[in-house]
Amino acid sequence: MAVRPASVARPAPVAGRPFALGRAVEREGVFSWLMLVPGILFLLAFVAYPFFYGIFLSLQERRVASAGTFVGLANFAALAQDPVFWQVTRNTFVYTILATLVKMVGGLAMALVINQQFRGRNLARAFLLLPFIVPTVLSTVAWMWILDPTFSVINWSLLHSGLVKENFSWLGNKTLAMVSIIGVNTWRGLPFYGITLLAGLQTISPDLYEAAAIDGASVTQRFRHITLPVLKPVLIIVTMFSVIFTFSDFQLPYVLTHGGPANATHLFATHAFDVGMSAGVLGMGAAEALAMLPALAILIVGLTLYLRRE
Repeated sequence: MAVRPASVARPAPVAGRPFALGRAVEREGVFSWLMLVPGILFLLAFVAYPFFYGIFLSLQERRVASAGTFVGLANFAALAQDPVFWQVTRNTFVYTILATLVKMVGGLAMALVINQQFRGRNLARAFLLLPFIVPTVLSTVAWMWILDPTFSVINWSLLHSGLVKENFSWLGNKTLAMVSIIGVNTWRGLPFYGITLLAGLQTISPDLYEAAAIDGASVTQRFRHITLPVLKPVLIIVTMFSVIFTFSDFQLPYVLTHGGPANATHLFATHAFDVGMSAGVLGMGAAEALAMLPALAILIVGLTLYLRRE
């Protein structure tokens, strides 16, 4: 005689618990959306709203504490005829390109060195993060003392080594001021490149290098045919983020030089802030802030398409 398996009793719902709501939350799709809602609300409140409100302001003749008047693209037309705007554009591209190239080369060299086996490697990796974790304003104020024409430790070293005969005004000369902010930005951005590329180097199997060495490949050939191809996706992504951060940099150049001397170090972000907030011309400031978007969009789309093709 066959014996039927005993039926398992289904547990009764807990009293007072909305059973239908509990089942809905347990669904994967509903739970995923519940986890996404806080992030979406944050982006809408602090990214989407300021962005679209900035577009709205850029289409108006708007000053502080006064009603705006719709002028269409008149603010952008005025910027196109402003020589200071084109100087700011040139400054921004020079600053971004040179700082990114130096950080890329220096960060890759730093990652290759720290990836080697040597005594104190972990301590060196810890010190590598210091420029990145120190608040930007605090480190920039320290650099103001380092670059001071009277108390500069750089000038003191150059004078006592006999390389120069007089102090340099690092932040008072147009060329030296741009060199200074590029140098400080490079110092601050190197850890981002170094740590990210170091993580990429850790994924490369040592067997690849051993096999290449057995086949007679030199150090340069191993770097060219093993290290660079594996690091290329990571290098492209970290470069894209670095370009975005550098292109829209505000704290470092504003605190260090305030755009001077004679607008020689004004970038899009700093000059837009001065026009919109200091001068109170909100519409023109918003238009100048939005002027950086086309270049950034083209760069991001180009790097993304190249990465997908690779």
